[in-house]
Amino acid sequence: MVALDTAPAPAPRLRMDGRSRLVLVVLLVAQFMLAVDFSILNVALPVIGEGLGFPLGGLQWIATSFALAAAGFTLLFGRLADLLGRRRVFLAGMGVLGAASLAGGLATTPELLMAARVAQGLATAAVTPAGLSLLTSAFPEGPLRDKALGLNGALMSAGFTTGAVLGGVLTDLLSWRWAFFVNVPVAIAVLLVAPAVLEESRPAARPRLDVPGAITVTGGLLALVLGLTGAGEHGWTAPGALVPLAVAAVLLTAFPFVERRSAAPLVPLRILKRRTVVRGNLAGLVAFATETSLVFLMTLHLQDVLGFSPLAAGLSFGVLGAGTVLGGLLAPRFIGRFSPRAALVAGGLLQAAATLALLGIGDTRSTYGLLLAATFAGGTGNMLAIVGFMVTATSGLPDGEQGTATGIATMTQQVGITLGTPVMSGVLVTAATLPDGIARAVAVNAALVLAAALVPALLRRRR
Repeated sequence: MVALDTAPAPAPRLRMDGRSRLVLVVLLVAQFMLAVDFSILNVALPVIGEGLGFPLGGLQWIATSFALAAAGFTLLFGRLADLLGRRRVFLAGMGVLGAASLAGGLATTPELLMAARVAQGLATAAVTPAGLSLLTSAFPEGPLRDKALGLNGALMSAGFTTGAVLGGVLTDLLSWRWAFFVNVPVAIAVLLVAPAVLEESRPAARPRLDVPGAITVTGGLLALVLGLTGAGEHGWTAPGALVPLAVAAVLLTAFPFVERRSAAPLVPLRILKRRTVVRGNLAGLVAFATETSLVFLMTLHLQDVLGFSPLAAGLSFGVLGAGTVLGGLLAPRFIGRFSPRAALVAGGLLQAAATLALLGIGDTRSTYGLLLAATFAGGTGNMLAIVGFMVTATSGLPDGEQGTATGIATMTQQVGITLGTPVMSGVLVTAATLPDGIARAVAVNAALVLAAALVPALLRRRR
């Protein structure tokens, strides 16, 4: 008789070794720096305009140019990371980010500053999906990956808040140029350490790049971000919003048909057909859009209604940052005990309840404590949902497709960040007064979060 091998499969590792911790630190530092870059210049925009002679109407392009490049090219660079090597794309992106940050800090004309911001956005589009795919490849699916994604999400969300605070501090105490210079030593440190600790990963057979698919999806995303930005500035019926949004609808609708005809598609349709990928990314889109736009609404409330200074308003969001860190630390344990779907539902419900509580803030500083408590709770729920989104959107896929999956997830993040504020701005202007507009936008924000939280629960119950 032939003895059957009944030895149990090896249990997944539950603790990180020293090398894994070093890999995690390098990747988290890079992702945190990228998150800081999204918001660090917002407070400094008026000062930059005065220093370099930007016209008032052109200031928003300092942020828009970054968002266009970061969102538009993320999916393409995520695929290139799979083809050329994730470590190679990661290191190249970090090098460009450091050089662009130095150039931005030294810029003497608006044109040079804009070029530096575009380069920073392109570097972000390369580093973010490559870094996330290195993270998911370095840790096996299960508790260790959940923990790594939880820490990554916490630091990424905290980076948005830190950027707003740090931008105000650096601008007030030193110069707006230090909002660029601060990236340079961090990029150099990552470039010195990363080659020794990060392992390269690429497919054994290198397929051809899907050029038609790359052109279609990149053009569609660029048009989408441009249209959303135009809607936030001029309204949803303005030609500057309608034309690019129509172009985006055509290109993004055509993208699946282009991919179906490609021998080596940029995004294999089998990935887009996975329920976990679709469900996770839809939930992530709402999570990023609602929380970033809520920061915008509360910034208006603190500064224009309560009379806070920009620096004081930025420091107030430190409580939100603390909530996101707590949510990122709790999320892996919650997912391990329950499931990623449960994290999406529970996190969304907590965020929705906290957002609804903000309807109780008035036009006096007596409700400042309620604002802090609600943003702390909302940040915790939002990060729980975001980690649930990342785990859901990247689970069950082979290592060779992690770059594509994380590229899609990163694209969702960038589009969500860009989408939220224009939508809430459109709701805001429908009211007669600013406090009424903020209240109306907060209610819509909470409704979107609640709907995104209930859909996964209802789908599960129906099945």
